[in-house]
Amino acid sequence: MTELLFRDDAYLRECEAVVTAVDERGVRLDRTVFYPNGGGQPGDSGRLLRQDGSALRIANTVKGDGLDEVIHVPAEGEALPAPGEPVRLVLDWDRRYAHMRYHTALHLLCAVVAAPVTGGQVAADKARLDFAVEMDALDKDAIEAGLNALVRAGHAVDARWIADAELDANPGLVKTMSVAPPRGHGRVRLIEVAGADLQPCGGTHVRNTAEIGPLVVQKIRSEGKQNKRVIVAFADA
Repeated sequence: MTELLFRDDAYLRECEAVVTAVDERGVRLDRTVFYPNGGGQPGDSGRLLRQDGSALRIANTVKGDGLDEVIHVPAEGEALPAPGEPVRLVLDWDRRYAHMRYHTALHLLCAVVAAPVTGGQVAADKARLDFAVEMDALDKDAIEAGLNALVRAGHAVDARWIADAELDANPGLVKTMSVAPPRGHGRVRLIEVAGADLQPCGGTHVRNTAEIGPLVVQKIRSEGKQNKRVIVAFADA
């Protein structure tokens, strides 16, 4: 297992860690601030600083095979550290913070569009959700106005945990049809946008919707009979 520091504080940019294992897939550490790819959010990139002053570029972060196991994938050609070696992790913060803002924006999109979510994806320059809804139910201007009203209102964004049994008793909390909430600890992490949205989520988010900044709905398009895709982006991008 890897201690997932980002789970309690998504704003941590660096941390000290110890290498626990190295293989062809990458580097495992005892703790990390790097988010592994999952739930529609990309894995983090950044640097692993060694005690000799050298830096190893981390191109991606993915989930391992075990519970909370995180693999830091080095860029091609990088010299790997040895197990037991102390290192310092440094996030590519601008990229991660964009992911945090967009991931939170998708929670607002869930609040504005009252329909089941069939899929989603976050990137550094845009984000999207797919909904099981008819196309004529999606009004671009109305969605954009609703999103920006929630952004301007400055709603607090908080995380809390509930037991698996509590989630099972409240299945309506799960808004995504294609992605199951992360389980395995006997409890599930909820993200609450005060007064707007509450649902299980393992990703990283900003603390207040005002941090997202103004949004535009770039496009609404059909992705088949069931899925309608809404793509959003930062207005100043």
